[in-house]
Amino acid sequence: MSGYLELVVSTTLYGLGIVAQTVAAQRADRRPGTGMGLLARLAKDRLYLFGFAGQVGGFGFAFLARAELPLYLVQAGSSCAVGLATTFGLLVLKWHVRPVEIAVLVMMAAGLVLLVTASEPSVAKDIPTVPGLILLGLPLLVVVFGTRALQNPVMVSVLAGTAFAVVAIIGRAIADSSLVDLLLNPLTWLMVVAALIGQSRLAVALQRGTATSSVAAMDATTVVLTSIVGIGMLGDRITPGWEWAVGFGMTLVVAGVLTLGVPSQVAAGATT
Repeated sequence: MSGYLELVVSTTLYGLGIVAQTVAAQRADRRPGTGMGLLARLAKDRLYLFGFAGQVGGFGFAFLARAELPLYLVQAGSSCAVGLATTFGLLVLKWHVRPVEIAVLVMMAAGLVLLVTASEPSVAKDIPTVPGLILLGLPLLVVVFGTRALQNPVMVSVLAGTAFAVVAIIGRAIADSSLVDLLLNPLTWLMVVAALIGQSRLAVALQRGTATSSVAAMDATTVVLTSIVGIGMLGDRITPGWEWAVGFGMTLVVAGVLTLGVPSQVAAGATT
């Protein structure tokens, strides 16, 4: 399957997963929790499990896409899932969406087209095991302990985005490996741990805040961090002469994600 098609499937599954997880998290009981406790309670909710399955499927196809596509494109495409979630919420759950947000969805689509045009498929550089475990493990420790000190859902979402950035960075480096090499690579298991940490922090953010504000802050963090690391360290390539399109396209996507994250966009709709 083409990396571009894998990215489309991934974005669609992520969008459906966001909606299902949001509805489930917001109807969950409000007992105090820093992540894993809430995640354990949500694991009994079939709707949340459906959303989680969408997230897993989205992750799987994004992982496959990273084998040949640069991180700036894959993560921008994944971040556009919030736009799909907004559209689904509008049509099915009767979320209230302002006309300006329709324009934002068009803007994000334009940014994604620019990134697709400027992208150049390539295989990423390998990450040395020991330095990788140290340099990518340290941010996860910050995420774990930072959640206990922060109450603001947007800041918790930033921590979730940091954890998912670790997932994406490792995934880009190992996506072209054989199944045996994946299972034997310690970075693979660090990626799994990072995914669980990110998922638990996202659950906390979704319960404390609105759907789009939480996901927008998370996605913006992930897109920025992975794009910097991908281009600067992993060898992600840009079609010569199209560097401006990557910068402009990323700006449109991140600005669109953050605009959709304004709480008023879905505050009324999330309670229906």
